[in-house]
Amino acid sequence: MSDEPTLVKCLVWDLDNTLWRGTLLEDGEVVLSEEIRAVVAELDARGVLQAVASKNDHDHAWARLEELGIAEYFVLPHIGWGPKSASVAAIAEQLNFAMKTIAFVDDQPAERAEVAHHHPEVRCYDATQVPDLVGLPEFSPKTVTVDAARRRSMYQAGFRRDAERESFAGPDEDFLRSLELVMEIKRADEADLTRVEELTLRTSQMNATGVHYSDADLRALLADPDHEVLTVTLADRFGPHGAVGVLLLGYHGSVWHLKLLATSCRVVSFGAGAALLNWLVDAAARAGVHLAADFRRTDRNRMMDIAYRFAGFTDNVCPCLAEATAADRGAVEFRHLVPERRPAPSTMTLVAPELAAPVQLGIGRS
Repeated sequence: MSDEPTLVKCLVWDLDNTLWRGTLLEDGEVVLSEEIRAVVAELDARGVLQAVASKNDHDHAWARLEELGIAEYFVLPHIGWGPKSASVAAIAEQLNFAMKTIAFVDDQPAERAEVAHHHPEVRCYDATQVPDLVGLPEFSPKTVTVDAARRRSMYQAGFRRDAERESFAGPDEDFLRSLELVMEIKRADEADLTRVEELTLRTSQMNATGVHYSDADLRALLADPDHEVLTVTLADRFGPHGAVGVLLLGYHGSVWHLKLLATSCRVVSFGAGAALLNWLVDAAARAGVHLAADFRRTDRNRMMDIAYRFAGFTDNVCPCLAEATAADRGAVEFRHLVPERRPAPSTMTLVAPELAAPVQLGIGRS
């Protein structure tokens, strides 16, 4: 497990005397310094989403952000007269982010205190600290992946999808088919390692173990012929969702050991997790092996436990599990499945490699 601070996934900005100099409703004209503009652009390039919680007239403030040429950087502007703690909560909920991944910056001590009181996990910063944010470890991912650099545009595309979904009159499956979804599963290479590590670090609700695999861990697995490191990407007619999943799979004589399954919460509603698990179950059925999946309870991953059970995994003990217990699993539990063939997904196109060659193991149904 990493001892590094939890990375900030979204920074929520106050506007008056924080993002810009001056008070919009009093001064009329406010100024954005080049130093602040550079901070906004740099955080965006690193994949940190940015939102607004400001007590202002919405139309007036948003028009000024557009005039200053920075409106596009803010994914969820909450501009109005309610408490900022409520705005922060709404932003976290809309993004489906844990509070510990949210940060808030404001020039007013009372506003920071109000947010901290209601959301103790949110990290709060004074406006005077803004120039230094890009140097803080919580805003400094070790590497910036392709997906990180375009994270804002992917979320903005997601909001457009959500809007179309709300207006779609037909069944949910018809809407998913209309998206022209394509899921690609591929064996990771050197270029993918940073994206895989980032997924193991950033995903929490749909992470089966909550274990962070370092670059060195992943390289070791990549070099081991008895392991697969698989990445999952998703795209549709709105554009790419980016890297949305990772599987770490170990091969044993009569069982495949799923050491980690992590998928982005952004694609749960598209059936990505179910499609991924069904593909793996089908591949194991064709290979004639059982599946053993690691699961370690965290305070956020109950959804993954449900996903495993919905896919047919149980707590049943099987002799095959002895083959998958070589490593020290600590608090990790096993989920077990005797696989049977599964159909291809009906709402997306799936592109995937062949896994281990089929073997005749004569495994009994246990």
